Amino acid sequence: MQTPTTSTHHVPVDLANQTLAAALRHWLPGQSWSQVRQLVASRRVSVNGNVCLDPARRLKAEDVVKIAAHSAARPPQTEDVKIRFLDGQVVVIEKPAGITTVRHPEEDDWPDRRKQLQPTLDELLPRVIARYERKPLPKGKVPRIRPVHRLDRDTSGLMVFARTVEAERHLGKQFKRHTIHRRYLAIILGHLEAQTIDTHLVRDRGDKRRGSTTLPGVGKRAITHVRPIEDLGRYSLVECRLETGRTHQIRIHLAELGHPLCGEKVYNQPLFKPPIIDQSGAPRVALHAAELGFEHPISGEELRFEMKLPADLQAFVTRLRQQR
Repeated sequence: MQTPTTSTHHVPVDLANQTLAAALRHWLPGQSWSQVRQLVASRRVSVNGNVCLDPARRLKAEDVVKIAAHSAARPPQTEDVKIRFLDGQVVVIEKPAGITTVRHPEEDDWPDRRKQLQPTLDELLPRVIARYERKPLPKGKVPRIRPVHRLDRDTSGLMVFARTVEAERHLGKQFKRHTIHRRYLAIILGHLEAQTIDTHLVRDRGDKRRGSTTLPGVGKRAITHVRPIEDLGRYSLVECRLETGRTHQIRIHLAELGHPLCGEKVYNQPLFKPPIIDQSGAPRVALHAAELGFEHPISGEELRFEMKLPADLQAFVTRLRQQR
């Protein structure tokens, strides 16, 4: 089956509520039903940035469907999620890139078979814990794992989940008070000096992307402390410490300074200006949650964890060092 090398399609109103398979046949004239289903099964089709393995998915107007030249990597499995700390209250894990933290609300009612095609991290964790403890999953209702923060699908790194309501509430208060220690490593375009970025973020800066605003009384305050670590020629390895934890905060702040993350495909375009070209060849958005610290919700003990760059980003940094 021959398909375009790469193509991106915005779902028009007349294709809204059509299945993904039907839309693909519309965009790929001459392809049979079995051929477009195979295209989906081969992990070459994404919807709104996420690989979609369900040809029967109903599309909405303005959904963005991308047909890639090559198959996406398989989704992370239970063996790819490493537990760093576990007790009856919390679990700290190393999140691999390529998996979302929780399911989007519109997907909550999907049948289990459909969810299993592309599991989320909170859905995998009960099996990860059962494997770690060498105990079978209980029959009936699986114990709930409670997310208290999130990492983007393509971001790797340390995360904490609550296992009880009490732990969820206590950790939630720590995040609200900004007492959680979070340090990220990022590879960016260009070079910058150590500084603190302090802006107010809004959902739509004027082009349907999140961004900063200068309008008084609008948006949520976002504070990021940035420090350069290593010069990589045309790129830099930098440290980002979060004082607040807004959605896409690091990605937005660095991009607005003119130094988007390598691999960035959303915030690499300044408002009403051409996109900033990235020729780094990054394997994904180059962001990693390297340190996490918090107060245990029951014992009060201060817990601190560190995680090195994963293999894909370490190989990327090594290549940039060789090219500088």
